[in-house]
Amino acid sequence: MAERTEVVFVDGARTPFGRAGEKGQYWSTRADDLVVKAMVGLLERHPELPPDRVEDVAIAATTQVGDQALTIGRSAAILAGLPKSVPGYAIDRMCSGAMTAVTNVAGNIAFGAIDVAIAGGVEHMGRHPLDGAFVDPNPRFVAEGLVSPDALNMGITAERLHDRFPQLTKERADAYAVASQRKTAEAYAAGKIQPDLIPVAIRSEAGWGLATQDEGMRPETTLEGVRDLRTPFRPHGRVTAATSSPLTDGATAAIIASADAARELGMPARMRLVSFAFAGVEPEVMGLGPVPSTEKALRKAGLTIQDIGLFELNEAFAVQVLSLLDHFGIADDDPRVNVWGGAIAVGHPLAASGVRLMMQLARQFEEHPEVRFGLTAMCVGLGQGGSVVWENPHYDGKRD
Repeated sequence: MAERTEVVFVDGARTPFGRAGEKGQYWSTRADDLVVKAMVGLLERHPELPPDRVEDVAIAATTQVGDQALTIGRSAAILAGLPKSVPGYAIDRMCSGAMTAVTNVAGNIAFGAIDVAIAGGVEHMGRHPLDGAFVDPNPRFVAEGLVSPDALNMGITAERLHDRFPQLTKERADAYAVASQRKTAEAYAAGKIQPDLIPVAIRSEAGWGLATQDEGMRPETTLEGVRDLRTPFRPHGRVTAATSSPLTDGATAAIIASADAARELGMPARMRLVSFAFAGVEPEVMGLGPVPSTEKALRKAGLTIQDIGLFELNEAFAVQVLSLLDHFGIADDDPRVNVWGGAIAVGHPLAASGVRLMMQLARQFEEHPEVRFGLTAMCVGLGQGGSVVWENPHYDGKRD
């Protein structure tokens, strides 16, 4: 059997994330235009990549209707100006759509079918809310007791994590959420996040403008301010707006390539793919999904959690991140975890978020040559988790 081709993360870019809804900055912007903007901005950063060397485009969207439909990977490739010879397709694995887009094209590259691809995701939750309007679940789910009727209400699944693990207290979730907002504000102040943002022209009643930063950040958040917020998913519950990622619009794109193609074309290799895994759990506690997927990815890589020097974990809910940290014996405030904050601050445009995690990990690898391996991981609706282990090409063999 032939050896597996080495796969690298060349680069990633994204739009600033906007608040979903009529007051959000992207209310008058199409979803497909958002992902095209991310793709064009990414390609402009890499003139060394001839457009005809892109061999596939995989774009994820959770709600594939309206301007997120029409096989969005193919339509986005055409709209982005890639040659008509470049194919594309759409992916849906809910929140881990972009992560799955990356691992799908990576598998094709590792197999030798292609050398270079673009992978990413888009979600316009303002235009296409995840409210079930376009979903018709099979009645057997409930009639046969396969899935709880409220298992697609992500906030209720987060409440169930608090129920199942009493040590995951509201106080811990509040503290984690406040820290996420603080870390993101500090990263913005230091100019860490902005280099990978592609500005987007936006139109509102006030006229034309330019989206240049994430709209959902709340740097003024304090423990006192979030302590008594209402719990929208359950009376007297523990999950609040402060400990949840906000509904968000946005898009991401990444260039994934074989190591040989990257060298040939003079493209950077900012991370090397080591392993990846997806796993299923009870849909009613979908936030636990990253635990078995991470165990599986580590096992396939021949590593342990102690080998991971940086973590980028999607903050769908604070309690969801805490459940993973507790499982692996990691402190809530471990400095390796979400160094620049996460989705609680910048937002979570569902199918787009996986690539945002990868972009931030790649940047952090550059700053931490003492770290050899990093992890990107996220929970996924209907009871799944996804995890990807990456290797730092800047690793110098020295540990702190």
